[in-house]
Parts: sequence; C-alpha cells; structure tokens
Amino acid sequence: MQVRSFSAAIAILASTSALAAPSGAEQVSIFKAAGFTQHGHQWRSGNCEPPEQSYEPGSITAFRDLNGDGRPEAVVTEGGGLCYGNTGQNFWVLSKQPNGTWKTLIESLGIPEFLRSKGASGYPDLLVGGPGFCFPVLRWNGRAYSRHRFEYEGKPCRAPS
Repeated sequence: MQVRSFSAAIAILASTSALAAPSGAEQVSIFKAAGFTQHGHQWRSGNCEPPEQSYEPGSITAFRDLNGDGRPEAVVTEGGGLCYGNTGQNFWVLSKQPNGTWKTLIESLGIPEFLRSKGASGYPDLLVGGPGFCFPVLRWNGRAYSRHRFEYEGKPCRAPS
C-alpha cells in the first residue's frame, strides 16, 4: 500500500509564487475561516475532540498564490489516526478574496498534491492522496473542486470500487 506524501505537494508548490509567511493576524483569519478554534497554542477543527495521542493540531502547511491572481491561498492540515483513519490527515484549501476575507475552496480527508494541470481561473488540479494506488484528481470548475479523473504516478487508473 502506498501513501502519497506531502513532500510531493511541496515540490509543486515550490514552482508557484512564494509569499512571505502569513502574519499572526492573517493566521488567525485563515484558521477561523476554516472553522478552527484556538485551544491554548493549538488550533483545532473539532474533528478530533478530545485529541488522541497521535493528534497533530492545525497547521498552515502552504501559503502561496496558486492561481497567479496576486492573492494568496493557504493549505491547512490537521492529523490523527483515530480521527482521519489510514490517511491520518484532513486538509483545507482557502483563498483570500478581493475584500480581504478567506474562503474555503475545499475540505477533504487526504493528502493534497497540486498538479501542473489547471482548471478554471488558473487553479491547479488537486490530487487527493492516501492509502492505495489510484487517487482522485479534482479540478476547480469556478465554484468548487470536483472529480475530474483518477491517476497514479501521473498515469490514468481505474477508480477503486
């Protein structure tokens, strides 16, 4: 069984426009827009209450302009085997809107990997990794990320049944 790693996603993110880390106030806005609440020094989604031993609190794992519109997107992850099963992670992709607020584009169980192929508004296709050998690739259609195809190591594959 193979699990797609977040390091593959980082390689794709490195090819997008890098931005400075978000300020403290910006981080608060991102977490709140994703539905997280602060517990001491941790941000939690509420999906893992009370946190288990392997719990990894919310973290902003990427802060980049993914679609070249001059506004940043953020990827927030939270982990835990009891909460998120074999994948061990949930993620949220958020986009800063023209009015300065943050909007969640997608929340999903899995490991996000941004691909070079693109959907509407220049958003990269999103492979959702996890256990197995055939993964869904989602494409932004202007309103939401929706299933576009399945692939494994860059090649088409049949959807798991």
